[in-house]
Amino acid sequence: MKTKKYDYGTAILSAFEYLLKNYKETFVIGQGLWSPWYVGNSMTDLDKKFGKNRVIDTPVSESATTGAAVGASLTGMKPIVVHPRMDFMLYAMDAIVNQAAKWSHMFGGQAHPGVTIRGIINRGGEQGAQHSQALHAWFAHVPGLRVVMPSTVADARDLLIASVLCKDPVIYIDDRWLYEQEADLAPIKEINLKIQKPQITLEGKDLTIIASGYSSFLVRNASAKLKNLNIYPEIIDVRILNPLNIESIVKSVKKTKKFLVVDPGWISSGFSAELIAKVVENLDINCLKCPPARIALPDAPAPTSRVLEKEYYTSEEDIISATKNLVKE
Repeated sequence: MKTKKYDYGTAILSAFEYLLKNYKETFVIGQGLWSPWYVGNSMTDLDKKFGKNRVIDTPVSESATTGAAVGASLTGMKPIVVHPRMDFMLYAMDAIVNQAAKWSHMFGGQAHPGVTIRGIINRGGEQGAQHSQALHAWFAHVPGLRVVMPSTVADARDLLIASVLCKDPVIYIDDRWLYEQEADLAPIKEINLKIQKPQITLEGKDLTIIASGYSSFLVRNASAKLKNLNIYPEIIDVRILNPLNIESIVKSVKKTKKFLVVDPGWISSGFSAELIAKVVENLDINCLKCPPARIALPDAPAPTSRVLEKEYYTSEEDIISATKNLVKE
């Protein structure tokens, strides 16, 4: 089978091209979509190729943009809303949480707001507290929303397509720290979002490490160094945060008897707590050899200082250290 090399951004671009070419009811709406830099290389020249009536650069009104897309989805369109900073998606919370997430439930499944909302996480570079938030745990808390958080080049492309083809509202969380990845991808083959589950990206025996988004990328990188220490973790990329299927995660933890959760959000009331709770609820009380552990961001807004950023954000060394401590127990 022929493959083609993509980086993370061009994989997303190829998903947009596929959807706009093959599904005439698809359109993209948001801020900075005609800019050569605002959304990186993930939307380069789409407006030139498909027209500005289908790739719509809007004024700065997250609420109006998202509300319009939700309305369009109820008529059978397949809109994709792009929020270049997840922080400012908060202006659209009514349209997302009170409208898109609720319509199908309130109308007995007769209404399907199949809108895809791409929220981009931007961190680092001294951007500070108001430009650096990963709010995936918020959206995963809301029934009626599917929450997708890819970490690989393949998932960046394939899960975006699956999200748009799904009849339900989907929050597709895109992390710019993943954009330097490259991979050879086979031609596009549509997948059903509803049956997607966590993936075991590395089989191991010493402990299970569960992660999502950029944290999955860090864990995969740390695994090579752990191998040099004769530590062999089983790594699970959650991918789909809501609804959360934990069957493969529980099965892995039953095998390794130890687990670590690495989460790109804050630690208190975060997604790491939900993962630990769901796993422990489904285990025999004597299954674990030691208490589960987690790594997440401290309960503080992101700093602006580059020096403090190095202390604030999770590193491969943090993961290696926590893994070594768990293996010793």
